[in-house]
Amino acid sequence: MGRQKGERISLGRDDAPRPLSPFGCLCPAREQARLKTRVVHGDTEAWQRDPAFSGLRRVGGVDVSFVNGDSSGACASLVVLSYPELKVVYEDSHMVRLQAPYVSGFLAFREVPFLVELVQRLQEKEPGLMPQVLLVDGNGVLHQRDLPCIGVAKKLLQVDGLENNSLHKEKIVLLQAGGDTFPLMGDSGTVLGMALKSHDHSTKPLYVSVGHRISLEVAVRLTHLCCRFRIPEPIRQADIRSREHIRRTLGHPGSPAQRQERRQKEQRPKACPGAPAGPCSLPEDCGRDSSTDLKDPQPGFQEQQKDQQSEGSGHHEDSDLWPPSPVWVQSPPREEDL
Repeated sequence: MGRQKGERISLGRDDAPRPLSPFGCLCPAREQARLKTRVVHGDTEAWQRDPAFSGLRRVGGVDVSFVNGDSSGACASLVVLSYPELKVVYEDSHMVRLQAPYVSGFLAFREVPFLVELVQRLQEKEPGLMPQVLLVDGNGVLHQRDLPCIGVAKKLLQVDGLENNSLHKEKIVLLQAGGDTFPLMGDSGTVLGMALKSHDHSTKPLYVSVGHRISLEVAVRLTHLCCRFRIPEPIRQADIRSREHIRRTLGHPGSPAQRQERRQKEQRPKACPGAPAGPCSLPEDCGRDSSTDLKDPQPGFQEQQKDQQSEGSGHHEDSDLWPPSPVWVQSPPREEDL
């Protein structure tokens, strides 16, 4: 049966995470176990069974960023990119106030409601831009009833005997080229995900897991194809836009002296790249800050250079996400960060 105009998507009683204590009476572990039984691990879409992913036209990414010093104020962001071009065709970011407490291992109960609202708003506003698959910054925990999802984490979630020990690090060293992988086998004998070297210059793997309605093999291949840099472009763009939304909403902090210095720098004539020092005679060709031109989804030379430098410099994980965030904007605590 088709969806009626104005009808909101509902995860349904059997598909939505129920309230987390102390805001509800359910045990988080029991509720998570219930949801786990409803996850579909196999491929359900025709494009997933095509080696070239023919028929896949739109991939989505979601992310949540927090304001430093505010444990509940955050910005939730959804982007949709064309595939295989990886150009942003839709973006939506909103400031939110998280109500559920952070509990290690149960991040979905804290963030999912706001991410689901973004997807619902997209379907109501621009149903033709609905993503055919959603990449989530985390461990495959977000799954909407009718939307295939992939979990992509930057750090290993140490569960079921998985440890970031010397043996794990030896396996990482053996990942030589972009696309190389090794399975994450738990003590239970279950393959929980795959470690993926996302591109040739990356020194740290990504950890890909099944979210819903997709096989692990397809999830890994698609994640790799969405990586221009270490972080898949849908998640990278969602992160950029959520942080930029916080900047625009809260303004630019800093002391009066810092603001004055910033104004002075902005007023200085800009020199053309590769030209002798002095004012630029071609203003239309100079002074474009690719790190803040978020309307252009194509990464510029400066972005590529920064991303490549950060891969080999041992910087914090967020340095993989250009532009780098100031201290006052931080990523939320996630299971893979503990």
